Amino acid sequence: MTLKGYGPDVLTVAEAYAEVFTAPPWEPRDFEETRVEFRERLETDVRRPGFRAVLALSEDGGVDGFATGWTTLAPFRTDRAYGKVTRRLGAERVNELLVGRFEIDELGVRSRARGTGLGRRLLSALSSGAPGGRAWLMTWNGAPDALAFYRRAGWREPGPLPGEETDIVVFVAPDRPDGEAPGFGAQASVHWLGGAQASGN
Repeated sequence: MTLKGYGPDVLTVAEAYAEVFTAPPWEPRDFEETRVEFRERLETDVRRPGFRAVLALSEDGGVDGFATGWTTLAPFRTDRAYGKVTRRLGAERVNELLVGRFEIDELGVRSRARGTGLGRRLLSALSSGAPGGRAWLMTWNGAPDALAFYRRAGWREPGPLPGEETDIVVFVAPDRPDGEAPGFGAQASVHWLGGAQASGN
């Protein structure tokens, strides 16, 4: 695993993001508009407290997969889908379960690298960098493969408040007292972007 400081190089992930999130089951979107929109959003996200990203690079240097995230601060956000998270869990549980934890904002694997275990390695690499492995994420309930993936990885789903079911599902990382990430296979090299993290296998 190579340690790198984040900077303009992280923006190369935008094309991979667009490929992943303009394909089913995600809602149809224009590829180029999605790429530009994510790149612009990422330029802001890299300045968030605790921002880190992990890129999985193929032998030719292309991006096969990615994961990005940052520390969730108070007050809890209300933009994007965050309002649905508060509605689903309630403000008290949001503060208890999410604020102060590391949020996995985006995770994606290009079609050419699926079925290799790369998604789980990216998730483990990014979430294990959080203190005690304390992390969370949200995803769309219309993506059954994503829901199954996080459940298989042992992530837990806080149930919604009565009558407050939404199309956004929240997952909290399993407790990992040692904070250690599982070993990484040899299918791709994983690059840290941002923060000082110990190198892995």
